[in-house]
Amino acid sequence: MRVLLGSGGFRSEQRRENLRDEMQDFFGSSVSRILFIPYALHDYDAYLAAMKQHGFDGGFELVGIHEFPDAKKALEQAEAVYVGGGNSFRLIDTIHKQGLIEPMQELVKAGLPYMGVSAGTNVACPTMMTTNDMPIVYPPSFDSFGLVPYQVNAHYYGGQIWAKQGEEFVEHFGETRADRIREFHEMNAAPVLGLEEGAFLRNENGKVLLKHGSATLFQPGLDAKVLDSGFDITVTLEG
Repeated sequence: MRVLLGSGGFRSEQRRENLRDEMQDFFGSSVSRILFIPYALHDYDAYLAAMKQHGFDGGFELVGIHEFPDAKKALEQAEAVYVGGGNSFRLIDTIHKQGLIEPMQELVKAGLPYMGVSAGTNVACPTMMTTNDMPIVYPPSFDSFGLVPYQVNAHYYGGQIWAKQGEEFVEHFGETRADRIREFHEMNAAPVLGLEEGAFLRNENGKVLLKHGSATLFQPGLDAKVLDSGFDITVTLEG
């Protein structure tokens, strides 16, 4: 099983270069066209066009799953798949309605390369419950593809937020990401990786490698661990 998961935030030139390098290395020369799943945003055509315009395609040809009359058949015929970011509730709702959960699980298990970014990373996890998004729709289930055995909190920021008011910075006293993950662990046992923007988790050959940024590992009853780029998370996830 080969799964590449990004947190998102590829706005800088360096991060776009990292994205391109990771995609080129992950998909390789055997892939020429990637099936892009834009369900996390409202305007699929505009989303696909923006991916190409801003260089988020990694130099590959992206074709939208919405351009095919049969989503399942398009997935079955794909060389590789890329699930983009946006609202995780909208994304998983449409994935369930299109009946893509089991086909995706079977195809990725059989060798189909999967890439997810932000919401696309959330739905690669067992559930989408560690998303940051508002529930703008009511999906039939929070169950996701379950391609990896851990949860991800994308766009993770490991600290308190301060807001600029005039010339001063004022502390914002809302819950931190760590607070939200602690709440998740009050009800759930799965480990959570808080993945900072620009970072990737590369899952293949039974290993999980952190690249291009740091992540914080949260496990119930244990202190959080900050992991640096290049860290092999495999053994740590296993306890």
